[in-house]
Amino acid sequence: MLRSATTRADDTAFTTSRDRFEQVCSFLTDQEAASLTHSELEQRLTVDLRELVRLLYQDHLDLRAVREQRRDDVIDAEGNRRGSVETGHVRPLQTVFGAVEVTRLAYRRRDARNLCPADQALNLPRELHSHGLRELAAVESAKSSFTEASDAISRSTGVRLGKRQIEQLAARAAIDFDAFYAQPARQQATVTDGDLLVLSADGKGIVMRPDALRPGTAKAAAQANSKLQTRLSKGEKRNRKRMAEVGAVYDLTPVPRTAPDIIGRGEVRGDDDTIAPAAPKASNKWLTASVIDNAATVITSIFDEAQRRDPTHQRTWVVLVDGAKHQIDCIQAEAKNRNVQIAIVCDFIHVLEYLWSAAWSFFTEGDPAAENWVSDKALAVLNGQASTVAAAIRRKATTRGLEPSARGNADRCAGYLLAKRDYLDYPKALAAGWPIATGIIEGACRHLVKDRLDLTGARWGLDGAETILKLRALRSNGDFEQYWTFHLDQEQHRLHQARYAPATLPTAA
Repeated sequence: MLRSATTRADDTAFTTSRDRFEQVCSFLTDQEAASLTHSELEQRLTVDLRELVRLLYQDHLDLRAVREQRRDDVIDAEGNRRGSVETGHVRPLQTVFGAVEVTRLAYRRRDARNLCPADQALNLPRELHSHGLRELAAVESAKSSFTEASDAISRSTGVRLGKRQIEQLAARAAIDFDAFYAQPARQQATVTDGDLLVLSADGKGIVMRPDALRPGTAKAAAQANSKLQTRLSKGEKRNRKRMAEVGAVYDLTPVPRTAPDIIGRGEVRGDDDTIAPAAPKASNKWLTASVIDNAATVITSIFDEAQRRDPTHQRTWVVLVDGAKHQIDCIQAEAKNRNVQIAIVCDFIHVLEYLWSAAWSFFTEGDPAAENWVSDKALAVLNGQASTVAAAIRRKATTRGLEPSARGNADRCAGYLLAKRDYLDYPKALAAGWPIATGIIEGACRHLVKDRLDLTGARWGLDGAETILKLRALRSNGDFEQYWTFHLDQEQHRLHQARYAPATLPTAA
């Protein structure tokens, strides 16, 4: 009785990899292996076992190729039956173990791309490199430079990828970022009744290539005249950056405090020596960032996330800002569109910076009296007296007869306090236990943007910078593993399922 080709193939499957395994075992019994140190043995086995696994991978693919049966029900997305089938179609695949080849049946039609059900079953990528290498490129390039990412991948896999390849794989890995976070059914974090919903946004500049600057910045850079030929002079390093917009949403349990708790004059409260309460701590932090989208678009994104967490607007929404008018306008417009009540609070650290700047209009550098003056004014602002403080600063400058150049910082401080007084209701915020500082978004700007995109000598293109921001946000949010599963599902649909008639999708062999 004749045995089928498939049965014979099963009998001889993995012959190559078994031979390789025997070679490794033979080496380990030889005197040569016995003379190696443990580190030398590690290095040798690392190379040998990578090759062994690569051969196992190849043998498995070859077995699948032999087992693949011709189908009569392959219909493409246009409804055309693919009846012409050719065998022996081979495509390369670079995996984390090394290079392999995939052999499969191709279902053909004139003037149309081949359909290969085996590609759908394997969820093969469009490019040469496997999803495993794409994932490594995404993880490593989000942590450090593309060159260092290439080195890290080479150390862990033995596969050498060029800088451009790393960048392209990382970009491919990030394409489903927006779709992933647009899922309404995404896992919801548990919150305690009464927890605040806090939103915040800010920006951080990235040094860009000239063709990636915004039109206004590019025009200013083109009009700038360098004083020297061999180096930049003072002030000539401007017009090199494009703003990356960063947004944050998080939950926070309110912690009521008082003004002295913030300034530090009331470390001990009451007769029982009770320590002042700690500042509220954020939980379930979610970050997003973009160098392509403008501030309004990123603010829409954080409102989308807040809406997902609180669709019926039952919680208290607090929005922390640094005082930028355009930012506040966008926030108010977004809240109005969603019919949600928000409380906008200006960052108290910005207020302190303005007060310190004003202090140098009245005190010499290093004068201890400046510290007391700032402390007094800050405490007054925290007690809801921003307008009074602004008037007092201007009056002091006038009384001293300061020249316009000397009183400039004082006037700017007074102007800021008056312009933002509607968002400086710190007595209400402290009593309700709201946050009054933008430390979360400031930290996000450093972590998402500065720590990776502000490397010495780095100049970014739009796509590369956008990719890294999205990958770093995924990792910072703790969502990368969930995202990767979602991304592979999306790839399956984009590259394979969408090319077949829905009712006739092929299944794995």
